[in-house]
Amino acid sequence: MAAVGKLEKPEVEVLDLELADLPEDLRWREWMNRIEAVIFASTSVVQRDMLQKVVGRSANIELVIEDIQAELKGKPYEIVSVAGGWMFKTRAPYAAAIRAAADRGERHDDFTKDELAVLCAVAYHQPIDRAGLADIFGKEINRDLLNRLRYKKLIGNGPKSPRPGAPHTFVTTSEFLATFDLQSLRDLPELEV
Repeated sequence: MAAVGKLEKPEVEVLDLELADLPEDLRWREWMNRIEAVIFASTSVVQRDMLQKVVGRSANIELVIEDIQAELKGKPYEIVSVAGGWMFKTRAPYAAAIRAAADRGERHDDFTKDELAVLCAVAYHQPIDRAGLADIFGKEINRDLLNRLRYKKLIGNGPKSPRPGAPHTFVTTSEFLATFDLQSLRDLPELEV
């Protein structure tokens, strides 16, 4: 008779990372499948430390991903390196088909002109506070505009500003890098002065 009120602990699934029992080719295939599955299931950039949790220490993640990328040639999607990690992206020639299926039109309305200008200022001058943005634009930046950029996860909070009152600053996020296909902020185009 089971004890009343006693809860059974759920079994913890242990993932065999090294797969030492498998022949080398099958081990490699399993690592490819795991990495592809993790990247496929993620809605954001997957960093190396996340992938290292599903493959053994002897797995070279770059080589595994290169093999996956080779298999995906000819597919309408690919795994790309972005923001220090990897993610699935559809290939550019299929953008029109995706827009047509989603009935989204040309999507030039993703960002307003003001949103793009502020996003650009944050990207090039980060960390920057609202006063710094006001210095650049010659006027106060609307909080709603900044909140829309936060909602889109393109900017986040940076360190406190050294100005009196220590206002918080804004910085771009990894989502910003992924949205604009940048590996790092060093890939931003040079500003023409």
